[in-house]
Amino acid sequence: MFTTLLNHLKTIRQSRRLWIIGGGIATILVIYGLSQAFHLTHLAADPRSRHFITWGTGNEASRAALITEQRERCPGAPFILPADGYIGLFYADPRAPYSTSNRHQGIDIFSPGEPGTTPIYAAYDGYVTREETWRSSLIIRVPEDPFDPTRQIWLYYTHMADKSGTADFISEAFPPGTREFFVEQGTLLGYTGNFSGNPLREVWVHLHFSVVLDDGNGFYTNELEFDNTIDPSRYLGMAVNYACAESVPACTLSPLCEEAILGAGGG
Repeated sequence: MFTTLLNHLKTIRQSRRLWIIGGGIATILVIYGLSQAFHLTHLAADPRSRHFITWGTGNEASRAALITEQRERCPGAPFILPADGYIGLFYADPRAPYSTSNRHQGIDIFSPGEPGTTPIYAAYDGYVTREETWRSSLIIRVPEDPFDPTRQIWLYYTHMADKSGTADFISEAFPPGTREFFVEQGTLLGYTGNFSGNPLREVWVHLHFSVVLDDGNGFYTNELEFDNTIDPSRYLGMAVNYACAESVPACTLSPLCEEAILGAGGG
């Protein structure tokens, strides 16, 4: 009888403990869900998100109003903008398909024309490499970072092919396997495309451009990791960090703001 009573009390304590733990987990999930809902609502209210919708659904005139055209270097900046177009996703952008825990590693410049028609240029002097397996990408080695000559950096370009990846829009000067081909700033590299690497994932015609850190042994690091990249704002002389950017970025002498989120490479 006494043993039965002890077992009954033990069962009650265990049930109560499980109820408390379960309630705590449920509370955490509710708080997380509310915070995510608030975050998504905040992002949706961002006027730059509305402009993104305009780009996808608007007419020619409304899209033209969103385009940044800048073929010359901005005052005090070493790079040129590698392509004209609508800068729709910024550096450190948390909007889909990215998030606050997986921010955008560069900038996306969307093109008004069809795939293979909007030119892409070398943002700075350097040495082009195109790996044998790369269907839509190039990377340029810059031996001396213009803001920090003690380090080497890389400029990564991608989506330069059609949706299927069977036709690339990279200049014939850079076939697969190209290594250390010197180009001057402004050299034509190819044209924007809509290749995503995944036939089930549709992307608009655009260039993804990022500034990538060297691994310390003369090779580029993995561009997909945010901390391996550098905010291109100062290099372009434009506010293209999500925290700082206007809807249509233009030349500015103050391209970074205090709220800017930076990878390990800085900005």
